[in-house]
Amino acid sequence: MKDDPLYNPTDCFETFPFPPNWQKNKNLEQIGEEYHQFRAELMVRKDHGLTTTYNRFHDKDEEDLEIKKLRDLHAQMDRVVMDAYGWIDLQPRHAFILEYEEPEEEESGVRSRRKKPWRYRWVDDDRDEVLARLLELNRMRAEEEAQSAAARTAKAVGKRSEKSPKGAPVANHKLFEAQESTE
Repeated sequence: MKDDPLYNPTDCFETFPFPPNWQKNKNLEQIGEEYHQFRAELMVRKDHGLTTTYNRFHDKDEEDLEIKKLRDLHAQMDRVVMDAYGWIDLQPRHAFILEYEEPEEEESGVRSRRKKPWRYRWVDDDRDEVLARLLELNRMRAEEEAQSAAARTAKAVGKRSEKSPKGAPVANHKLFEAQESTE
């Protein structure tokens, strides 16, 4: 196994601060289904897999109307998710952004012919704002869970000390006091 990070459901999903009542939110379900259905039909029509489809999605020179519609559906999905969090003040801007720079020349002095790693995504300021809000929400929920767990523990300890089981010995406060000899 390589030294790559390993993410399992406990690390990623069980602690993720999903929007309140996300499992019952019909708007989330509807846009997710619409996006999934359109993408699936597009992939079948074009006979492309996910990699090819998303390479086209992120290609700034791609002008296909169906790919543009996929981008629009993606933006609509983003909007519905932010509304589910109550973040109506956010209006994320999408743009083609170069994820990282690759060297133009290889060590041998030959120019690289690799495609630039463009991504169609939110601009950095908008992405940073959403990440900051998610981190804060996660921190607040963890704090609430810790307080709730502490309250449950205190309540359970209190109940145990209030009740003594039947047949339990009664505390004798004079157990260690010096007793006078009866002889």
